[in-house]
Amino acid sequence: MLAINNLSYYIGSRPIYQEANLHIKPKDKIGLIGLNGTGKTTLLRLINGEYTADGGEISKSNDCSIGYLNQDLLSFQSDDSILNVAMQAFQEALEIEHKIEMLLKQMETNYSDDLVDKLAKLQEKFEMMEGYALQAKAEEILEGIGFSSEDLKRPLREFSGGWRMRVMLAKLLLEKPSLLMLDEPTNHLDLPSIQWIENYLRSYEGAVIVVSHDRQFLDNTITSIVEVANQQLNVYSGNYSFYLEERELRREIQQNAYENQQQKIKQTERFIERFRAKATKARQVQSRVKALDRMDKVDEVIDENASVNFRFTFKKQSGRFVVELNNVSKSYGDLQIIKNSTRAIERGDKIALIGANGKGKSTLLRIIAGTEPIEGESKLGYNVDMGFFAQHQLEALNVNNDLLGELKQAGSEKTEQELRNVLGCFLFTDEEVFKKIKVLSGGEKSRVALAKTLIGEANFLLLDEPTNHLDMQSVNILIQALQQYQGTFVIVSHDRYFIKEVANKIWYIEDHEIKEYPGSYEEYTYWRSQQDEKQAQAEEQQAKVKPKPEPKAEKRTPSEAQKAQKELKRLRSELEKAEKRVMELEEEKEALEKELAKPSVYGDVDLLAEKSEKFDALEKELDQATEVWDELAVKVEALEKDLN
Repeated sequence: MLAINNLSYYIGSRPIYQEANLHIKPKDKIGLIGLNGTGKTTLLRLINGEYTADGGEISKSNDCSIGYLNQDLLSFQSDDSILNVAMQAFQEALEIEHKIEMLLKQMETNYSDDLVDKLAKLQEKFEMMEGYALQAKAEEILEGIGFSSEDLKRPLREFSGGWRMRVMLAKLLLEKPSLLMLDEPTNHLDLPSIQWIENYLRSYEGAVIVVSHDRQFLDNTITSIVEVANQQLNVYSGNYSFYLEERELRREIQQNAYENQQQKIKQTERFIERFRAKATKARQVQSRVKALDRMDKVDEVIDENASVNFRFTFKKQSGRFVVELNNVSKSYGDLQIIKNSTRAIERGDKIALIGANGKGKSTLLRIIAGTEPIEGESKLGYNVDMGFFAQHQLEALNVNNDLLGELKQAGSEKTEQELRNVLGCFLFTDEEVFKKIKVLSGGEKSRVALAKTLIGEANFLLLDEPTNHLDMQSVNILIQALQQYQGTFVIVSHDRYFIKEVANKIWYIEDHEIKEYPGSYEEYTYWRSQQDEKQAQAEEQQAKVKPKPEPKAEKRTPSEAQKAQKELKRLRSELEKAEKRVMELEEEKEALEKELAKPSVYGDVDLLAEKSEKFDALEKELDQATEVWDELAVKVEALEKDLN
């Protein structure tokens, strides 16, 4: 389907690829991995035709279509609803649907055989493209990756970058290209959405290339690994776990070959040095010199798995209770997040806060931090020194500082050498510690902000999505740091491998209550699957129970039947009036909502207050009118049933 032959690509004088090769077959599921800066995204852009290779070629079959999800799409904006944006994947079908609508309009005044024939052909083609089911497909995928039914009609520009990225992912999945390329697709997804995407990709009919730092996501979706290393593309058959085992085996073989070759080289060099001056050995010496020149050198294995060799400490121990939440409630308008919930964090707790986006995880972190207004009490314990990491803290870095200077401002009393050691743990070595913050990538800024949080000597850490934009090596470093951390922490993360490695308790928000599972993530997922299974069995059992037949109504006399018919007629008339009133009030409400959205209104405090008061009164009246309509509808339905 697609072949990469002897690919070479340079950035300035630095080679990214040198005569690299890779063949992609239909239905291949490839995980593309490697250290930051080795060229993973560059390869995707080369395949997509955005970059031009300096050598070699990338050839694809005529029927190979490519879909590419990349982080640049975060900035895409549109006034169209997210459903319409996703539906753009069916451009040809939408054009045919538009032509059908135009023909139907023409046929209102001109019902000619020619138009009927054109319409029939277009409708047949539209049906073959499953045109009538396209909207349902788009809605299914958008809801699968986390959007509610109400969200589908909202304009794309109302959503944040992460949610816009989801819409572009949905559009791409609906296009069904023969080669789907996804660059860090899990960065902006919550756990339920990640699991939905995993199921989708496993059964995807085309080929897939995924760049991801999420080990479990790779294990669950791909069948081969392509590692970018030493300007080459090294292929491993199997998922990420298999790759780790196979890589160790290959490295062991390579290291043995390297050591054997080095021994042979030293013996040859000693022979040359010893007999160089002897005329009788000149031919043999010359032969060995040439043999050394011709020898294909085996590279020494370089250990890329950096380890943390610095202990993150704090000066004072906290009391037994780090944070106590008592009868906490939090809502945004009508949206209830938490209601009358009580929970405590004890010293030594390593809590992972999990769940779908929109359930209030980040809100709960802010409540714990004491920065979110609430009903109830959030009480910080004795001697608690808190550090808080979130993505917005990247913006708090002083862009004019170098890395070393930024860490010096963290408030710790560490020496320059200790700070260099910390930066080394986070993959900043040698002269890189003098790089300015402003020249760093998003991932590098994340590593600096994390290092700064961890050296602040806080005994209680709050970490909101700390693995976003980190590569696997950086995630591994963070895991090691948190495993040796002696304090207490709460993390929000969608990376299941990361959670499994660091958490000893699971928190989640359910029915507006903070709930706790006192065990590891693996134990929690097993317990949750058992609970879901029991619930499904109970629902199935309940469905099998046949409802008791309703007792037959006694027959009415003719005069009673006549009275009932008159009563039914009266109720139907009232129901019609009630329905009309509900529709009038809904139209008034919609018009008032448009008024409230105007800048001239929400920019005028007095006018906004007046309109808001009117809106509240209108909503109350609409609720009452709807209640009246409901009651009448129930009475009409019951009487109709009784008369039949």
